[in-house]
Amino acid sequence: MDQKEMVKQVLDFNHATFNNSFNALVLLQDQFERVAQTVLSQTGWLPEEGHEAINEWVNNYKAGRDQFKTYVDDNYTNMETFFAG
Repeated sequence: MDQKEMVKQVLDFNHATFNNSFNALVLLQDQFERVAQTVLSQTGWLPEEGHEAINEWVNNYKAGRDQFKTYVDDNYTNMETFFAG
């Protein structure tokens, strides 16, 4: 088997593993967010500003998570291009 083909298979496997792990992590985080939102909506001690701050924090976290995924996908694409040539 050609070395480039072996490297491509390893990269494909690593990329698939990363995607599966990342998607599982996203599901867990989204589930926790739903539970936390339910609990926070039932509390009377947290003012509206607190809810807004938590929502802003969650949105920033999701944006960072999506940006990280984009960086990783771009780098996998770069590696595949590098080894294809």
